[in-house]
Amino acid sequence: MGCRGNEYDVSCRINTTDPGAVNEEVDRIFLELYPDASTSHLERAFGDLAELYGGRRPGYHACDTAYHDIQHVLDVTLATARLIDGYVRARIGGESLDASMFRLGVVTALFHDCGYIRTQDDTRHKNGGELTLIHVSRGARFLRNYLPTIGMAEVADIAAALIHFTGYEMQVPQIRVPSLAYKLLGSMLGSADIIAQMSDRCYLEKCRDRLYPEFLAAGIARRRLPDGTEELVYQSGEDLVRKTPGFYETASQRLAGDLGGAHEYASEHFGGQHLYLEELKKNIRFAQTMVREGDLAALKRHPPATMPSPAR
Repeated sequence: MGCRGNEYDVSCRINTTDPGAVNEEVDRIFLELYPDASTSHLERAFGDLAELYGGRRPGYHACDTAYHDIQHVLDVTLATARLIDGYVRARIGGESLDASMFRLGVVTALFHDCGYIRTQDDTRHKNGGELTLIHVSRGARFLRNYLPTIGMAEVADIAAALIHFTGYEMQVPQIRVPSLAYKLLGSMLGSADIIAQMSDRCYLEKCRDRLYPEFLAAGIARRRLPDGTEELVYQSGEDLVRKTPGFYETASQRLAGDLGGAHEYASEHFGGQHLYLEELKKNIRFAQTMVREGDLAALKRHPPATMPSPAR
């Protein structure tokens, strides 16, 4: 395995800033599992995603959330496809996942954060980060309207439920899907969202420089107490990095509990090695070391620039 660049996935092979590269890899995984299936829905969805995030979809602004950018959603989509692949290859009994469910999982992953994208008639919000607390429900509405346009109307409502596995607007036990197979699919989607972002080579730099400003915009860097006073939850981007190991403890409980350990299927995909967990733990150990030494100056990586140039 070669040296991993900042724009590459955990396997060091796929450029996760390039929709075409991720599309090609997802198609490859899909066709190895389902050789007689068509990739047309997947290719249409990848093209529409690039159009939406690039500001070329009528009625929408370009993506302006630097943390929840196109690299993030492509990384999560690739991880989702890999978890499905690992499950299908390892399955002995249990729920069957056919080509239509793989397709549904991938399309939902592609648009799982589209709720951060502002509409052009929105005069209230100045940045997508302000939509953080409602972005999942906004994404659900988008999927209900979008899936019928690509010939997937029969699963539009299911996708609108599955997207909630990636957020906190609804507790996992409250999410209603038609069968255990769809719950499994949602668990893989939610797991992919966690392991993909936390294994990003620039995860800690992104937390400091990109996620913290989104928290500020959303108003969640502060917490209002019952007596009306405010408490600082995150004092700065550096403080967010210091608290990342604690967040990992919470995320680990979610992965193992509500999401049923679905992330472990990554090991089956990679032939026994859980590359996402390995890279994730490297980031957490690095954060713990910096916290222990009281020096965050070692955060020197430069995440890829994926934001579209502002229109003139």
